[in-house]
Amino acid sequence: MDLKKLNNNQKAAVEAVDKPNLIFAGAGSGKTRVLTFKISYLIREGIVKPEEILAVTFTNKAAEAMKQRVAVLLKNNVQDMNIGTFHSICAKILRNEIRYLGFSKNFAIYDRTDQISLIKIIMAEINVSKNSVMPKTVRNKISFYKSQLIDPKSAMKSANTLQDKIMIDIYKSYNNSLKENNAVDFDDLLNFPLEIFNNHSRILSKYQKLWKYILVDEYQDTNKAQFLLVKMLAEKH
Repeated sequence: MDLKKLNNNQKAAVEAVDKPNLIFAGAGSGKTRVLTFKISYLIREGIVKPEEILAVTFTNKAAEAMKQRVAVLLKNNVQDMNIGTFHSICAKILRNEIRYLGFSKNFAIYDRTDQISLIKIIMAEINVSKNSVMPKTVRNKISFYKSQLIDPKSAMKSANTLQDKIMIDIYKSYNNSLKENNAVDFDDLLNFPLEIFNNHSRILSKYQKLWKYILVDEYQDTNKAQFLLVKMLAEKH
């Protein structure tokens, strides 16, 4: 790995390993390049072991590209490294820890189509017509609530219209049905680790000790749950 391929600012960012770093730069300026060099630098210099690094990004394509770049720099296989999307990393956590929420580790992950199908079933069960609210609209509203870490009880307190109340009733039944089916949606993948970490400090401590360096690509795009997840994991570092 040759740091001479980097400009002075990029090289300084790679070599800064003793405190948190935030890189501000425009699109195409090499932020992801710095991230992959930094991962390689941390390992090559023996600062941390490969398994002690957590690197997260937002798409499977970006995560795979990051793995490939690091593999080239280190001339080594990195498939076992913790490089992935927020959702894939959280899914790994939940496969080990979701029993604390009453699910089994072989839980299913519902995609958008699965969610809308479940919402249609619930709407039929509680006699809500599609003329009152569209299933897709309900799904989007539920996703909004979950992205803001708002549960059905809290959502109901701020409901202003009859339609809001109907959607929140569906939201509550939707969550119950997911659990009955041992299933989670993509928002749950992010939220459930937070719930476990908040209620079980020992579990949080385990992952804090495991991941000594946390690197986030496109950090400005994190939502509330992703921000809190990174914050909690990095608190001891």
